[in-house]
Amino acid sequence: MTATGTVPQFWRDPALPFLEARSIQDGRELCYAPHSHETFSIGTVLGGRSRYHNGPTRELVGAGTLVLMNPGDVHACNPQGEEAWRYRMLHVDAAWLADLQRPGADDFQPLAMQLSRDDHLYRGLEALHACLVDPDSLSLERQSQAILYFEAVLARLGRTPVAMTLSREDRRLRRAADFLDAYCAEGVSLDHLSEVADLSPTHLIRSFKRRYGLTPHAYLIDRRIRLARQRLRQGEELAEVALATGFADQAHLQRTFKRLVAATPGQYRAASALP
Repeated sequence: MTATGTVPQFWRDPALPFLEARSIQDGRELCYAPHSHETFSIGTVLGGRSRYHNGPTRELVGAGTLVLMNPGDVHACNPQGEEAWRYRMLHVDAAWLADLQRPGADDFQPLAMQLSRDDHLYRGLEALHACLVDPDSLSLERQSQAILYFEAVLARLGRTPVAMTLSREDRRLRRAADFLDAYCAEGVSLDHLSEVADLSPTHLIRSFKRRYGLTPHAYLIDRRIRLARQRLRQGEELAEVALATGFADQAHLQRTFKRLVAATPGQYRAASALP
């Protein structure tokens, strides 16, 4: 796989369903709205500079930086300046990574760090990406290198954030988030969501944004795009995906997907395994 121009290039392999790679050679014209992934995401900045927002992290990052996003982290990373912004990302299934943390577990423990300049891990991710996209690599080699790399990530960066006891309001907000997760493809009214959370609409919107980094509506759209990505990976037609994920039509899906993923649904769906 060779990335050309501003078109994001995706890589997937049915033999490694827990990994998805993405690369871009010139992202100066790309713009990401704040969004999240259900996966753990880790990437290398290869050139140019970008403004990286992830939770408390607000930094201008450039070549040599490793960026990390825990599942559910609302983040954005947009280019700054005239130099071509080049990067690679790897999205990793959280349950697969959790088993590396604690064999037999499926609940991934988030990492405390949002970025690193660890040269060993930076070069290791570049080597893993090269192995994944090499058409001569065998699945066994790809799987082995992935395990060894992420064991190194957990060993060097595996400190988890300090656990906090959920307050009564946190539990109410969690109910609202769980409801949006379950019914993201349907119409959800603010009044209904307020009833679920047992909070007033105004309090819900303000507190939800503070807790999750997105308003309830933005959170709902983010979940719809997650679901759309899942269905596109399964090869479903765009019109079917739009209908199944709550969008009014294919054009609406197209516009929203491009705003959050910086790629069209067709580009994302077209990614295929290398031989």
